[in-house]
Amino acid sequence: MVFLLEDDTYLHLAFVTGHDSKKAMLKCVGYDTRLYERDERLVNTAVIYTADVKKKPNALNIGTLTYDPGVILMADYDGDTTFTELQNKIKSNQELSDTDVLRLVLLPLMSHTMPRYELASSAIALAKTISDQQKKDACIAATFAFASKYLDEEKLENLKEVLEMTGLAKLFIMDERVAIARDMIKDGEPLAKIMKYSRLSESEILKLQEEVNDELQTAT
Repeated sequence: MVFLLEDDTYLHLAFVTGHDSKKAMLKCVGYDTRLYERDERLVNTAVIYTADVKKKPNALNIGTLTYDPGVILMADYDGDTTFTELQNKIKSNQELSDTDVLRLVLLPLMSHTMPRYELASSAIALAKTISDQQKKDACIAATFAFASKYLDEEKLENLKEVLEMTGLAKLFIMDERVAIARDMIKDGEPLAKIMKYSRLSESEILKLQEEVNDELQTAT
């Protein structure tokens, strides 16, 4: 995930769930150099390792280039305790700080006794009880967005049901489906296949095809 910050630099957040640190670092450095080549903005990267990784990996050294991004080990954070603390704070109607919001969003990546999917579901369910609508929407959207980086397709589909199709969830899921469809259209995939993977209707995809074609013609 890449964010454009107020100081006109990029913040690149990379999520790593396995132990192949070298492969993850190579992927990140390639992404960062392409970003800089394209926009010539400074890129600051933080690699967030899920609780599966207990020890901070070494920097990547390939000779002239040393790549040493920030590292966050979620194994250092107790997910069970964090969940209880946030739950009590929300139940007592205390205002959540920005740090609390971040803790809730990253909750499923922390060290915990529950399976990651269950903790993601619980985090969204807890976020839905937040009284501040803006923070509620931010927590739900961000938790789901981050979950898409570490859950498999089946678990992600189940997580969508936890959202109970709130207005925010509908917009979020529709954006995701449109993005999938647009990529498949650009790759020249057949209509039936696009419908299967994006779950959009035939008329919605045909409309997107017109938009994509217009964009491509304008670009040329």
